[in-house]
Amino acid sequence: MTTRHSAQISVPLVDLQRQYRDIQAEIDSAIRRVIESGRFILGPEVESFEADFGRYIGAPAVGVASGTAALQLALAACGVGPGDEVITSPHTFIATAEAISLLGARPVFVDIDPETYTVDPQCVEDAISQRTRAIVPVHLYGHPADMDPLLEIAERHGLWLVEDAAQAHGAEYRGRRCGAIGHLSAFSFFPGKNLGAYGDAGAVTGRSPELLDRVRRLRDHGRVSKYVHQEVGYGERLDSLQAAILSVKLAHLERWTESRRRIAARYSDNLGSTTLSTPSERPGARHVYHLYVIRVPERDRLLRALVETGIGAGVHYPVPLHRQPAYSDLAGLSFPRAERAAAEVLSLPIYPEMEEAEIDYVIDQVTSHFAQ
Repeated sequence: MTTRHSAQISVPLVDLQRQYRDIQAEIDSAIRRVIESGRFILGPEVESFEADFGRYIGAPAVGVASGTAALQLALAACGVGPGDEVITSPHTFIATAEAISLLGARPVFVDIDPETYTVDPQCVEDAISQRTRAIVPVHLYGHPADMDPLLEIAERHGLWLVEDAAQAHGAEYRGRRCGAIGHLSAFSFFPGKNLGAYGDAGAVTGRSPELLDRVRRLRDHGRVSKYVHQEVGYGERLDSLQAAILSVKLAHLERWTESRRRIAARYSDNLGSTTLSTPSERPGARHVYHLYVIRVPERDRLLRALVETGIGAGVHYPVPLHRQPAYSDLAGLSFPRAERAAAEVLSLPIYPEMEEAEIDYVIDQVTSHFAQ
């Protein structure tokens, strides 16, 4: 491990350039293939990626334009609309709730499990009303939500269960991949994700051929043939360049995931002696560490110290959704566990290409902070 007085180095939160250099020949070849084909929207590249990603997840996949589009189209396919309520988490990126709101439905927030940061199933049960149409658990930071109780609740109340798997590529819950558990699931391939495109991209996966057929139709303006539109839809198609890039990266995803898990283990083994809390991995879960998130009461002080030493730490997420200006009508609500998490969570750098010296440097700077 580096010493406390070692020279400062720069460790970004994520390094996409390093990943590109590692697979540059494969990526460049895929991009050239698409450009030379002249097929840029949907087509064979998208179909090939959908098939490969579906096999990886364990459920058929439909490629769409972004993770936000995936959430919106999945909920729309389930018939969510004006007057409906959808239960979800306040501790997540705004796209989770935004997709609900864009359909004219109302997001109903519930508090989280303080260890996994995912929705507490008991809180979900307590929030169900006559208007509830769906539940959207978020597999946050790469750790799966507690799906079996949520599935039981959804079945008992006749609700749709739509997984927000935007941060959970390859995560597992009791032997099942996230994305193959609920009725439908939404994935994001935003560049910084574990499986990231070079632009916006997403996918919907699921167990229902009928629902996936509707997603496929809705993403392409409700089209059933070239100039026949069965319903009003959206322009949310996955483009061929992104699909080709994702196909290349998918072949490396398991190797990258094991690297993330190794780095996370190094962090946890070396930071456990400090007063911060390291991430939990519940029995039966496979955490893929999209983010390595610690908790520390005086978070902002540690954040400033790390940034000053060249470490690209971040906060995911500092403002719960019910405290966002966009949801000012919900400002009077309180979710104590989510609010405390927002004040204490801190993301340390983690990406598969991290060098040993960089990992050691982060560990050294964090432990040095608490030794002062």
